[in-house]
Amino acid sequence: MKRIFLILFGVLAISVYGQDILPQLKREKPDMDKIKKETQDPSSKYYYPRLMEEYLKNDTLMKLDKFRHLYLGYVFQEDYTPYRSSEHPLRFSLAAEKEKLSRQECDSVIIYALKALDDNPFDLKEMTLLINAYREKGKVNLANIWQYKLNYLLMTIVSTGTGLDEDNAWYVIEPQHEYVLLNMMNYFVDDHVFYDPYYEYITVKDPSGRDVGGFYFNIKNLLEEYYRKHPDEL
Repeated sequence: MKRIFLILFGVLAISVYGQDILPQLKREKPDMDKIKKETQDPSSKYYYPRLMEEYLKNDTLMKLDKFRHLYLGYVFQEDYTPYRSSEHPLRFSLAAEKEKLSRQECDSVIIYALKALDDNPFDLKEMTLLINAYREKGKVNLANIWQYKLNYLLMTIVSTGTGLDEDNAWYVIEPQHEYVLLNMMNYFVDDHVFYDPYYEYITVKDPSGRDVGGFYFNIKNLLEEYYRKHPDEL
């Protein structure tokens, strides 16, 4: 069974100020054409450069509507690459997955996680490593800012559907996000299947090892943008 190491606020990280808000989330299939138009329109409140600028300010004012445009609209940006590798060296990734980090290990994790997030602002695994390192260092405010970002990015994915069938599949912009989300929901990934035209189905087990079904993910836009930029791989 595959599980990404994550240290967060309890079993389910998708909460705001300690309140689980998953049941309250409105589930709505995204209109990707509309999101593309709005994020490319300088007169729109969702104009992508302004959204990213607001996101990078490290405040906690952005809400779900802006996060949906920020996250899903990223596939239409020229620097979007869904299969880019992390900048985090293997030795520091392994160190970061220890139950307890030394101060020196925390410093290294923070340096390399921030480098990775500069390259890919939606590297959710690096974000979890960064949060853990900040908490170990006692930098609670910085940890909370990044926790807020992570929570809302995960809520954005969950808000795109129920994940229970193809019509309600969750939208992701990177394959790793599927695993991070399911781990956050306290599931162990058991198997992963891709099938045409653009769906992935991931079966999961609960913490006791019981099979509990699976979830569907829609990677249509991810694939379209990848092959547009890498036509030689078609």
